[in-house]
Amino acid sequence: MNEDTKEGVKQKAPLTKRIKRLFIILLFMIIFGLIGYAGLLYGGKLIADEEKLILDVTTTIETADGEVIDKLYNENRLFVDIEEVPEHITNAFIAVEDVRFYDHGGIDFRSVIRAAYKDIIAMSKVEGASTITQQLAKNLFLYNDKTWTRKAKEAMAALYLERKLSKDEILELYINEIYFGAGVYGIETASHYFFSKSVDELTIAEGALLAGLAKAPNGYSPVIHPEKALNRRNTVLRSMENAGMLSTEKRMAEQGKTLGLKIQKPEAKPWADSYIDLVMKEAADEHQLSINELKRGGYRIVVTIDESIQKIAYEQFQNDAYFPGNTDGVEGAFVMMDQQSGEVVSAIGGRDYHLGNLNRVTVNRQPGSTIKPIAVYGPALMQEETYTAYSLLPDQRMDEYAVANVNGEYEGSVSIYNAIKQSKNAPVVWLLDQIGIDYAKSYLEKMNIDIADEGLAVALGGLSNGLTPLQMMESYRPFVHQGEYVNTHTIKQIYNKNDELIFESDPETAEVFSPQVAWNMTEMLRAAVQSGTAVPGEFSKALAGKTGSTQHPYAEGKVKDAWFVGYTPQYVSALWMGYDISDKDHYLTAGSEYPTRLTKAILTELGKQEPLAADFTKPDDVESLPEPIELPKITDLKASYSFGGISLVKGKLSWTGSEDSRVVYRIYRERDGIDKRVGEVEGQTEFVIDNALFQSNEYYVVPYDPLRKVEGERSESIELSW
Repeated sequence: MNEDTKEGVKQKAPLTKRIKRLFIILLFMIIFGLIGYAGLLYGGKLIADEEKLILDVTTTIETADGEVIDKLYNENRLFVDIEEVPEHITNAFIAVEDVRFYDHGGIDFRSVIRAAYKDIIAMSKVEGASTITQQLAKNLFLYNDKTWTRKAKEAMAALYLERKLSKDEILELYINEIYFGAGVYGIETASHYFFSKSVDELTIAEGALLAGLAKAPNGYSPVIHPEKALNRRNTVLRSMENAGMLSTEKRMAEQGKTLGLKIQKPEAKPWADSYIDLVMKEAADEHQLSINELKRGGYRIVVTIDESIQKIAYEQFQNDAYFPGNTDGVEGAFVMMDQQSGEVVSAIGGRDYHLGNLNRVTVNRQPGSTIKPIAVYGPALMQEETYTAYSLLPDQRMDEYAVANVNGEYEGSVSIYNAIKQSKNAPVVWLLDQIGIDYAKSYLEKMNIDIADEGLAVALGGLSNGLTPLQMMESYRPFVHQGEYVNTHTIKQIYNKNDELIFESDPETAEVFSPQVAWNMTEMLRAAVQSGTAVPGEFSKALAGKTGSTQHPYAEGKVKDAWFVGYTPQYVSALWMGYDISDKDHYLTAGSEYPTRLTKAILTELGKQEPLAADFTKPDDVESLPEPIELPKITDLKASYSFGGISLVKGKLSWTGSEDSRVVYRIYRERDGIDKRVGEVEGQTEFVIDNALFQSNEYYVVPYDPLRKVEGERSESIELSW
């Protein structure tokens, strides 16, 4: 081997070694790179919380007409699918935040190198290089501090998101997650807030304005800093031009536009709070939707509220004149339902109710006399062979029952009709004793009222736990709906965040009273409004109902609870008033006349907005309840003779009676022992006595009520003599 050959071998050997060494280094770099990348991916999976990829979405509570009356949320966000977002909107975000969004894998290394160079020069973290994916990762999983540790985690999470999601899915999450200031999250909510329209209606300039807020929503706020917002919008438009998304001409035209804000400020609706509380309770109790779920789940709940009625009731509750008390703080509750559907159309939980307060619509109170129709009279009339509306009940002080009429007056006996109209206590307690407490409670149970009480005090509303205004309203519905009870509801429909119907109301009903008993009760409760205890106040249309009050336990002669529960042909309502705390320093200075007046005031205002029926319509399959008969007092009985006929001489008695032709007049002749009834006439005011020649007798007349089967006061006797 010559010298040149030897030299060539020597030169090749180091070159081969160098190549091998370089290959090994490169291999190790690749291996370490793969290990590092795998570590990044694994670390990203640890950082990324899968639950946070499901954004909180606002639940809306709205009327059947689509008007939103409240929103429930952790973050006020209306989610929008990427397909519904115009391309010029997504282009605006990409142009100003991450122009190479569709080209990188989550990290834009060009931007990283540029930012790192500036950070090194400045010896601090001065510039970010975050892609849209990194921003999304930071906003979802991390904090907003500028540290290398956070940036490393951000990068790991971004790589994970890029592997898990498509670019469109990332962009969709990004534009829905962004905070735009003023408590607004997501592009759709921002569009409604700033421009009062949906994102698919935004112009290029409007979209650019919103894209500009992503960097600093408060610093570029068009409300607080309109000039900065305008400059930022124009910067976004220029970025779109630079990225080839806009022509120069179009960019200049869009820059020439004003901000064009139409701020959609949320309207305060304190009048709706009580109702919203009932909706949330129903959602939890009936549909297992907790408050937390409602605040994140993006449901659309269609409710049965009637805004007109709700506002009227709220406004009337602000009038101090309707709330009599010895000191400030008299409270009240009102609830009303559509009697046909069972839909709750209005609910007032207090005079100044705010969400989270005590909602008195669902608070137990002693119902007083409002319980009489549902617990005693209605069940008793179901025993049709024994009791009718004109059955007589004893009306006298009954020491064995320890009960007395409120006014201390007694008639000896009274019909059920008048006992209801005058709200007498003694007769209703006696009647409950006759029909039995268990029997009475069986009817309450049909209306979802379950009481533990076993004493006769039930007849007067003396319950250990009381009943709620909501329960009282529901319990009167059978009287206006042919005896049928219905489960009331505030929720008509529920849609999930994908706008899929997941619930529609179909309330259950139950037969409680017969149609005839229901109609009879309506007639009697209407009489209570027209000429009984529920006379106070003014309302010109059809109304039936019952008053109620309870004695104060610590202030003698004062009232603790005052009620009116009633119904029109269209609506059923219950109204309670009193103090939350019943002690010697808090008592009502008047009773049930005040909730009666307030109910009528609400109905009167409602009647100005919609036609209310002038009378109740009797169902075809029931009989009318006769009006009560008022027996006259006869003070002018006269006797005379007439001639002719088979009996040559006749005696004739005449008197002034009632205009009611149903009154029967019984004629009696006095004699030793028991007087003899010699005849009777119906609706007439004279009576002829045959063969009166040479007779000398004394007669008198007694009016008789065929409904109650009771006689009235006898007239003075008069002598018929020849």
